[in-house]
Amino acid sequence: MLSDQVETVPPARALNPFLKLALELGPLVIFFLANQRAGIFTATGLFIVATVIALGAHYGLVRKLPIMPLVSGVVVVAFGGLTLALQDELFIKLKPTIVNTLFGLVLLGGLYFRKPLLAIVLDSMFDLTEEGWRKLTLRWALFFFVLAALNEIVWRTQTTDFWVSFKVFGIMPLTIAFALAQTPLLMRHEVKKAGGS
Repeated sequence: MLSDQVETVPPARALNPFLKLALELGPLVIFFLANQRAGIFTATGLFIVATVIALGAHYGLVRKLPIMPLVSGVVVVAFGGLTLALQDELFIKLKPTIVNTLFGLVLLGGLYFRKPLLAIVLDSMFDLTEEGWRKLTLRWALFFFVLAALNEIVWRTQTTDFWVSFKVFGIMPLTIAFALAQTPLLMRHEVKKAGGS
């Protein structure tokens, strides 16, 4: 009886990490290259198309969409569409501010209501203690607010070309470095498996 129930639950398919990275970084790289060659409006149009294709490919491969790329994709389409419709680059520049602020607020809201939303937002595979999730969630929430503030500073004080370069070559390395810096916390609060040493 139990085995029948287990068999009815389809196993979660995991995406190859390199393919996942390519699908998330691909639209950004296209955005950067198109901006260099054809300007921000052409780049925004291609960014929208590449983002939708990447999300479609992700869904086609694993039959689910990760929360962060999905929310980011919706904002890209909405604000990229406004950028093209109104011929005003302000909207696409606001996209990282809005997305990062939204994620920060969602994580803090989850903390307030004692719901561990970080695993969902980051599509996480970690198994942490309650304290571990609480600390990691607070750190990521604050980091998202820092990214939002950085985006505001850069687009308001620098050229569009510099902002595009920062978006591609600044945000991603900062995010990777921050994630790696959380390794000690992850190790300290990892739930020990039964029978482990």
